[in-house]
Amino acid sequence: MTVPVTDFAASPLAQLAGLEFAKGHGTGNDFVLVADPDGLRDIGAEQAAALCDRHLGIGADGLIRAVRSEHLPEGRELLAEDAAAVWFMDYRNADGSVSEMCGNGVRVFVEFLLDQGLAELAQGEVLPVGTRAGIKRVERREGGFAVDMGPWGFIHPAQAEEDAGDSLVTADGLDVARPALSVTMGNPHTVVALAADSELARLRLFESPSVEPLPPHGTNVEFVVPAEPLVREGIGNISMRVHERGVGETQSCGTGACAAAVAIRHWAGRGAPNRWDVRVPGGTVGVAFVTGPEGAEHVELSGPAVIVARGTLG
Repeated sequence: MTVPVTDFAASPLAQLAGLEFAKGHGTGNDFVLVADPDGLRDIGAEQAAALCDRHLGIGADGLIRAVRSEHLPEGRELLAEDAAAVWFMDYRNADGSVSEMCGNGVRVFVEFLLDQGLAELAQGEVLPVGTRAGIKRVERREGGFAVDMGPWGFIHPAQAEEDAGDSLVTADGLDVARPALSVTMGNPHTVVALAADSELARLRLFESPSVEPLPPHGTNVEFVVPAEPLVREGIGNISMRVHERGVGETQSCGTGACAAAVAIRHWAGRGAPNRWDVRVPGGTVGVAFVTGPEGAEHVELSGPAVIVARGTLG
């Protein structure tokens, strides 16, 4: 039997030969990062998926392209809102699909800008970043960054208030469908509470969980276990695994951690804390509920960001 040999010269990666890139992660949520300040190198869906392929490419949960906002229509709109939002985070999922934004990714994006000498940011200073979910303000802190993720919302507010849930989720490893609550963080999330760590460990998230009804643009699904006790020294504690649309299970999801804290706080009721530690397979991120500049409640996400490698595509 003749085994076919993959022809690199004919692959989507060959079109990107000579591309300089970096690899970074935020609590295990990993990304290929490319600097394209002048917007001269548009990387399409097929090429992005090839770069993110863990066997035939570099491997990542997503591709982040750093482009000056003036070179993208979405970026120019945001510059009209804040002229300091010079950089735009052009983000694609591992399957090449365009995504609104990524909470872990935006921290790694800013670390990448600093690493490449494209921006400067002292501890305590804030850098506004353009994304398809609006401008995200990233503050440099000791050990990482904190991001104002903007206001949160329930996708089905009336059901969330009346029934504390709006959908049913079926997943490999769960004995029956579980009730869930849908939260938007600029991208859609469906949060399921589980009773014990053993349930969380039994999940097999190789396939997308089934969500009924499914939001129009799909959804990320978070499975969450509240700690016992839930609150320690004024901080809520939960553990989480996530299946991201267009990616699969990831080691971490920043917007998912925010959505999980929103849902668990809602279910916990009056007196639930405004600060949460969310433990994911790749580490721990912090979530805090704060008052935004317009008076609405915002969610702040904090955690580390690391550049682990730099290279050139052959």
